[in-house]
Amino acid sequence: MQIIKQQWLGNIRADVLSGIVVALALIPEAIAFSIMAGVDPMVGLYASFTIATVIAFVGGRPAMISAATGAMAIVVVDLVADHGLQYLLAATILTGIIQILLSILGIAKLMRFIPNAVMIGFVNSLAILVFMAQLPHFIGGNSMTYLFLFITIGLVYLIPKFFKMIPAPLIAVVLLTAAALVFHLDLKTVGDLGAVPTSLPTFLLPDIPLTFETLQIILPYSLALAVVGLLESLLTAQILDDMTDTKSNKNKEARGQGIANIINGFFGGMAGCAMIGQSMINVKSGGRGRLSTLVAGVFLMFLIVVLGDIVVDIPMPVLAGIMVMVAITAFDWGSLKYTISAPKSEVFVMLITIVIVLYTDNLAIGVVTGIIISALFFVGKISKVHITQNAGVYIVEGPLFFASTKAFVDKLEQAEETHITIDLTSSHLWDESSVGALVKVMSKLEENGKTVSVIGMNPASQALYQKLTSYS
Repeated sequence: MQIIKQQWLGNIRADVLSGIVVALALIPEAIAFSIMAGVDPMVGLYASFTIATVIAFVGGRPAMISAATGAMAIVVVDLVADHGLQYLLAATILTGIIQILLSILGIAKLMRFIPNAVMIGFVNSLAILVFMAQLPHFIGGNSMTYLFLFITIGLVYLIPKFFKMIPAPLIAVVLLTAAALVFHLDLKTVGDLGAVPTSLPTFLLPDIPLTFETLQIILPYSLALAVVGLLESLLTAQILDDMTDTKSNKNKEARGQGIANIINGFFGGMAGCAMIGQSMINVKSGGRGRLSTLVAGVFLMFLIVVLGDIVVDIPMPVLAGIMVMVAITAFDWGSLKYTISAPKSEVFVMLITIVIVLYTDNLAIGVVTGIIISALFFVGKISKVHITQNAGVYIVEGPLFFASTKAFVDKLEQAEETHITIDLTSSHLWDESSVGALVKVMSKLEENGKTVSVIGMNPASQALYQKLTSYS
């Protein structure tokens, strides 16, 4: 009860104000992602409202913002183009079901397999993507566009140094929107991105045939959405854990993402997940509790339905300036020093993660690629086996597994002594390949008239050896 009270009522003023700031930042993003996916802007806006509102109650990471995202929008482009909105809604519901199943299977445990180099690459690539997403909002604009952009950046940077009662981004939005309206300035606004709906989302069932053929169509997309969404959400949760020095329940977050997407699909929204940019805006604006996430979702709908005529007049250079500051602060500038001091293999993993993310515009592909390359480097590093020979005794140092058995076999097959002892005191048999290699070497040597004995096998290796050779 104390935890619930703390997460909802322990930071009311800051949570409410930071939630309002996030709601303002969600609008252009949701519209842009809708356009990217090929659907009406209302699909992204409804998704952002529904997911943020639901995840506030069922998520595992307080203060994290989940909504429609670019990473998810990219996945569904072909689905929307080939089959339309109704199949997208069905895929969103199935995505939620898959995410719940993955949470039950303990998907969050896989987080420990993500190396630090990949995490750094993830953070930096996100910061670069956030920055690049803002370029269309001011590149090629008039002089007033750039003036408002730099004023916004200046206000967001300087205001917290003198005044912290109200989040700086909120002050910047109010002041500069008022200035643009009063002086009738020629600036690109939120309304220029697309029509903003003025009604609440309503419950509906996707208008699709409930057949196996339909499942065949949406399942590949739903699997991709589930993996991308959980990967981005769990990594974002870890980043916020580090920023706030708190812990979150990753499996609960995975389940919460699933619940949110299921409900979201029935209310006309596209699949979504955690948003690193908006989550960082929330935390840096003082948001710490679930109330900030709920306010972000509810106030987003309030802005659309009640204040829609005002929202459409918010200058895009102002919102872009806020997001540019988010990108600047999100980038791990310490990683520049890391590239000099860290092992070259880890630097390469970090850089390849960034490059793949930027090339594909897909965080999941970049992170998975980084993990695979990191794993290959690790396997290469530990697969070195050193074998020393001393009067017929071959001392094996290093782990024996699929990647190191070749060197072991090549060395032992060349043994010329009549009596050979294989000393495994400083080694360990890890898999079937290592046992198979040992059996192969012993058989080959015995076929050549030599006697072979194995000593120093530890209990775990002995158990594996007996288990795998008892069937032969």
